[in-house]
Amino acid sequence: MRSFNVTHPASFLLTGIPGLESLHPWLAGPLCVMYAVALGGNTMILQAVRMESSLHAPMYYFLSMLSFSDVAMSLATLPTVLRTFCFNAHDIAFDACLAQMFLIHSFSMMESGILLTMSFDRYVAICDPLRYATVLTNDIIARTGLAVTARSFITLFPLPFLIKRLPICRSNVLSHSYCLHPDMMKLACADITINSIYGLFVLVSTFGMDLFFIFLSYVLILCSVMAIASHEERLKAFNTCVSHILAVLAFYVPMIGVSIVHRFGKHAPRYIHVLMSNVYLFVPPVLNPLIYSAKTKEIRQAIIRIFHRIKM
Repeated sequence: MRSFNVTHPASFLLTGIPGLESLHPWLAGPLCVMYAVALGGNTMILQAVRMESSLHAPMYYFLSMLSFSDVAMSLATLPTVLRTFCFNAHDIAFDACLAQMFLIHSFSMMESGILLTMSFDRYVAICDPLRYATVLTNDIIARTGLAVTARSFITLFPLPFLIKRLPICRSNVLSHSYCLHPDMMKLACADITINSIYGLFVLVSTFGMDLFFIFLSYVLILCSVMAIASHEERLKAFNTCVSHILAVLAFYVPMIGVSIVHRFGKHAPRYIHVLMSNVYLFVPPVLNPLIYSAKTKEIRQAIIRIFHRIKM
């Protein structure tokens, strides 16, 4: 334990995977591979959209926003995760922990908002294709990206201050190798009702509403597609949504899994909770570039052309 001042510790102690401490050096390798795939794959998609004029379209602009949020999320967690698993360094300064907490939650919310805008893009493309070019102009896309970013940072701006007002004197040991709001507030020796209520409000009003409208957009898309007479045309329309559906599942299924484990798995081993949280943070940035590279021919061809230019 570290020495405490009146309100909060000078630093927190991060935790790897409880009970598997002896395996941390072996886990460092797969973690590095995951970060390499997440950073390299998403950076490649960003470069492809930037360099290929054929990808200068709304669908790919939104994809580049998704890749940017994945890169930012990976960079937000990378320093502390690799320090914990590779160098057995567990300390993180109190203010640095607050900053990391804010960034992780902000970029996670940003990704949820981008997935919602991508569902709207697919809705307009399939249900109202004649207005697609006029509805999703470059100006509207830029405003949408700015709105998603502003929503994330404005909504979560109070979190560091809500933590900082709490006297933390029970412990300074966190449950993960990164800083999260629920983990930090549990260490307080004061009433955390405001933190809990605000956290629930943020979860329902952003992630919950995003998921609801994504689901609604696909109900409308399904109704529109089923009205198409040609079987081939229906398959073609559905195929344009496959990558986005997989990205939504990669993001929301681990999130729902974490919520279920925390609510109903209180007697489960502690490492199960930690592993589920790690899956929620690490899997989407790794899977998204693989999904879009494999399922979107235009992205795949653009990446091949980039490698060809590098080779030349």
